[in-house]
Amino acid sequence: MKKIEQGTKFIEAHTQVFQCPTCHRAYEQVEGHSLVCPNGHRMDLNKKGTLNFLNRTVDTEYDDGMLEARRHVLSEGLFDGIIQTVADALEPQAQTILDIGTGEGSPLAKLLARRGEQDTGIGFDISKAGVNLATQLPTQAFFMVADLAHLPLADASIDTIVEFFSPSAYDEFDRVLKDGGRLIKVIPNAGYLHELREMLYPVDSPNHTYSNEKVLARFMERYPNANRIETTYQWPIPTDCYVDLLHMTPLHWGARPEAQKLAETSPISNVTVDVTVLIVENMG
Repeated sequence: MKKIEQGTKFIEAHTQVFQCPTCHRAYEQVEGHSLVCPNGHRMDLNKKGTLNFLNRTVDTEYDDGMLEARRHVLSEGLFDGIIQTVADALEPQAQTILDIGTGEGSPLAKLLARRGEQDTGIGFDISKAGVNLATQLPTQAFFMVADLAHLPLADASIDTIVEFFSPSAYDEFDRVLKDGGRLIKVIPNAGYLHELREMLYPVDSPNHTYSNEKVLARFMERYPNANRIETTYQWPIPTDCYVDLLHMTPLHWGARPEAQKLAETSPISNVTVDVTVLIVENMG
């Protein structure tokens, strides 16, 4: 099946999940390869079977090379322990899952596969390049380009929102979550990839260490009853993944060129994955 046909099949089956970004009315029908709202506004699928809800081009620091590096490393299993923790936090019955800032899509695809492909998965990102790469994955997930602050989704249409290291828009999350739905947010802890951080930045650099206190405090202020699960493990780095691991995170952006070069030629065998998984139920 062609990608556009697969995308059309998805929006036909889930028309009610989407909301027109122009008038904010729920879409009611599909004509050809287009969603059509009651006011006649159309949103067309492209040939890759995705929807682009942005009316402007957005430049991001996640270029093709970084996204390809991320695809390689995540495919080899860097996030597998995190994905298992998230899977364990989901309700056992089939869910409609929204992946915030899906990037190149691997975490969502792996989560759906781990759940036996019983769920409906929707991933979105502001990066068109990331979404285009996500469509190459062997998954039934639907991907789209959209703005975090203006989700093109209907009120109370999503069972579970997952975030793997992504920014948040809590008002929008609360709007689109069903009563009793869950928000699962993954944030890095101080130990996350600390081996790379310490190689790339000198001891006197503010980037030599990391704290998630501000992000955590904001979340807990908003959702004081949230549960917290700490997930920490050592990941053995495949030899052909090491340089991509360096390049897949924002860590290398601010590092000095000589530090980057030294790190690339000084491979290590393991890296620490250290995160907090925050889980909260939407009470409406």
